[in-house]
Amino acid sequence: MKSRMRRVLLTTWMAAWMAGVSAGLVGCSNEDANTPTEGFAGLGAQAEGYAQASAAAPLAFPEDHGPHPDYRIEWWYLTANLEDESGHPLGLQWTLFRQALVPPEERPASTPWASDQVWMAHMGLSQGETHLAAERFARSHSEQPQGQAGVIAAPFQAWIDDWLFQSPATANFEQFTLSAYSGEGTERFGYELTLSAEGPLVWHGENGFNAKTVEGQGSHYYSQPFLRIEGSVTLNGQQKAVTGNGWLDREWSSQLLTAEQTGWDWFSLHLNDGRKLMAYRLRGGGENGGDYLFTHLFDAEGTTQQMGTDHITLTPLTTSRVAQRDIPTTWQLTLPNAGLDLTIEARDPNRWMPTTVPYWEGDVTVRDTATQAALGVGYLEMTGYEDLSAE
Repeated sequence: MKSRMRRVLLTTWMAAWMAGVSAGLVGCSNEDANTPTEGFAGLGAQAEGYAQASAAAPLAFPEDHGPHPDYRIEWWYLTANLEDESGHPLGLQWTLFRQALVPPEERPASTPWASDQVWMAHMGLSQGETHLAAERFARSHSEQPQGQAGVIAAPFQAWIDDWLFQSPATANFEQFTLSAYSGEGTERFGYELTLSAEGPLVWHGENGFNAKTVEGQGSHYYSQPFLRIEGSVTLNGQQKAVTGNGWLDREWSSQLLTAEQTGWDWFSLHLNDGRKLMAYRLRGGGENGGDYLFTHLFDAEGTTQQMGTDHITLTPLTTSRVAQRDIPTTWQLTLPNAGLDLTIEARDPNRWMPTTVPYWEGDVTVRDTATQAALGVGYLEMTGYEDLSAE
């Protein structure tokens, strides 16, 4: 009886989710969200009544490690490039998304059944031709810090059900543990990790405000790209010890994009010389209707070497048919002012996330375009590519 009631409540809540938050990141498909008035996944929809991201509000810690319920959308986004004990590469992702259902002035009073925030979490694990993904949903009220899902700034905790990413009270966003598993029996997969920061937090843009369009829409955005990781993963019925590097992204906004922007191609790269590189191409939102490109290159101390929209090119070189879409799985990225000409290639094209908002997310290799010498590894996320199955 309890199981049946839970299914009924979940079905009812999911129907409300799909109807009520189609103007936000969660709860709508790529195909439905690419409309002239909302942009990719509704991230270009107008957001009256919500707090707006701008450079006028510099980042502040530890508060900004926690949630910002007055903003419409937010995420805590971890990717990792790892190796198992045999030296075989492995990639993983864990992300917690928060979506406000109503602007702050329209919040319902706090009761056991009232909700003004919804949560979505993704986990992904990839090695060779194997790629596994899982998704969870929850709801909460912004005045109730404990519940099925949520985030606390200090001591840092981010969770949904038993998926838990946290930092001990004595660490200042520098030591973490992450535990997330999905499935049962031989189909069970997941990871148990310890993460240690070996460098500073990095702010992207002016005072941590990162513009995403020439019109000025954007997000508060910072990263911890210097994570050293060790632990274990469970995959294909085996438990494996792993080590490697991680990158944690933090963003919150109310209107991230413009209505014309149809998706993005996002890179986070660990270069062998200790430098880190974040770059993206937003399709639309640039000058004269073109693409909007941004990059941030910094050294092992977090000192910026290049940041902004100038002197960067991102060019797709080859595509692969993935989930009935033509997905660019080899790229050329050039930063002439930094002397970088990089070829970035997916380790395997099969890194599709078949989640409520579907997208491609996977580990990549980085080579020098001229010499083909290995220069590093990283992660690539691509959204908004057209489903061609009807052709």
